[in-house]
Amino acid sequence: MRRGLVAVTAALVAAVGCGAGERSDLVVEGTPPTTPYTGRLDLATRTLDTHTPQALPAESGAAGRALECDGQISDGGGPDGWSSGDGGDTPEDGLRLFFDMFQPQVPHSGYRVEREADGRVLYSYDVGGRTKVAVVVAEDQQGRPGWGPETNASCDPAELPAAFSDSLGLEIWTDRDGHRVATTTLTSHAGAEHCGWERAHFLGTGGAEDYRQYVRDPDGVLASGLLAAPYDADVRMPADARDTGYRYGHWRLWLTKDRRTAYVRTPEGVEAWPLAKRAVACK
Repeated sequence: MRRGLVAVTAALVAAVGCGAGERSDLVVEGTPPTTPYTGRLDLATRTLDTHTPQALPAESGAAGRALECDGQISDGGGPDGWSSGDGGDTPEDGLRLFFDMFQPQVPHSGYRVEREADGRVLYSYDVGGRTKVAVVVAEDQQGRPGWGPETNASCDPAELPAAFSDSLGLEIWTDRDGHRVATTTLTSHAGAEHCGWERAHFLGTGGAEDYRQYVRDPDGVLASGLLAAPYDADVRMPADARDTGYRYGHWRLWLTKDRRTAYVRTPEGVEAWPLAKRAVACK
């Protein structure tokens, strides 16, 4: 599974993923979505050179078509092969194999059978009656007997329950109306403890083609050459700064037109988070 933003990737890698194992709540009865997917489950997939939201529908086949994202598809792929000895006896075994093989950063319980056709089963994870994660499992593929994962797709982590995105260490911001903001628009995370960056903070804006990362570094743990300017914990808000409407806890994000600095209003004042010259990630 791949991600488009460095900040999101760093947060997900830092999270501790656990396999579905033999959990009894992997598949539940659930409530059918308002508009269940009725298309074919054996749609051909096509691998493109770029792993972008625009390319993901072609790469994720029926799983991508089954999603009901508010925004764009966040991740997905297929067909995902399994070895001749991995296939399971039941469709649920095939779904469990998906988690065991790929350790995907999606919920590991609460899936529901949405459709069975074409020698395949579509499992969906629904939020508010809309499919946010979809996995298609298939039976007896060439050289691979039994059930295993074929295609998968998921919406942005901001569209998943807050308890789950919190467990990944993702900080999901909200807009001025209180709606959760997609991580392709804005996300932040604390620095990794094993790098000694736990008091640093990273804020990413924009997609892969317009990605910018701002850094809060009160202890000066990052090399100065990585930042376009020093971090400042107490500045005057520039006259041309505008309130983006984005909020996370007590933080309020303001930006100027040149976007060279993120101004974060706090209860204590205004902080200046400088732009990183290149995306910074702990290794």
